[in-house]
Amino acid sequence: MEQLPQNQERVPGARGLSASGEASPTIRTRNLQRRYSMGGEVIHALRGVDLEIDSGEYVAVMGPSGSGKSTLMNLIGCLDTPDDGEYWLNGKLVSEMGDSELAKVRNKEVGFVFQTFNLLPRASALHNVEMPLIYGGMKGKDRLERAADALTRVGLGDRMNHRPSEMSGGQRQRVAVARALVTKPSILLADEPTGNLDTATGQEMMALFDELHDWGNTIILVTHEVGVANHAARAVLLRDGAIEEDREMLSKGRH
Repeated sequence: MEQLPQNQERVPGARGLSASGEASPTIRTRNLQRRYSMGGEVIHALRGVDLEIDSGEYVAVMGPSGSGKSTLMNLIGCLDTPDDGEYWLNGKLVSEMGDSELAKVRNKEVGFVFQTFNLLPRASALHNVEMPLIYGGMKGKDRLERAADALTRVGLGDRMNHRPSEMSGGQRQRVAVARALVTKPSILLADEPTGNLDTATGQEMMALFDELHDWGNTIILVTHEVGVANHAARAVLLRDGAIEEDREMLSKGRH
């Protein structure tokens, strides 16, 4: 069984004030359920998840393979919709939105960082980062300035014109982080962000996430590594599609 550091137990459903002083959480799910049909069998990926995440929180979502953490990430990131239950993002009931509405919310409110980077191989770092702004209809000059600023924030101000093939794995992941930040999203959603990195580079990446959190970003980190989860302030452990444990991480493993 996966073990989390023995810190203060979190009361399920409890929440405090958001960073803006308002009581409404950034993320709220109620009885969230998702089912899949595989070979005539119904798989219950999520079995009624109740979760609240406030603005500015740093949360690690953990669990073994098949626990439902990827399904939960897809729902929170508006990549999928639940079969039952409700999902509220910044006070908007996104669980009942259609595909076009979800796409708009996803582009504006959610920044994604994937394990496999998902960069355009023939495009420069700058062009990769500006892609979400192109979809959002931002004008060229403003778009380039915003993309350049995002790359500078992640330490790649001198690599803007390089293609992914001309960068290390850590630098490619930093481009992916800059792309996630460029729309100034409400939440930064990272799926195993150190999975394709060596140990030293992975530690550098987690230091960057610590810094992003210090800047006020709301971060949800999906991981199976306890060492990575220790950087978060709170850990949510899923098992068999339900929340088994929701714990404050009072002693964060930062350096």
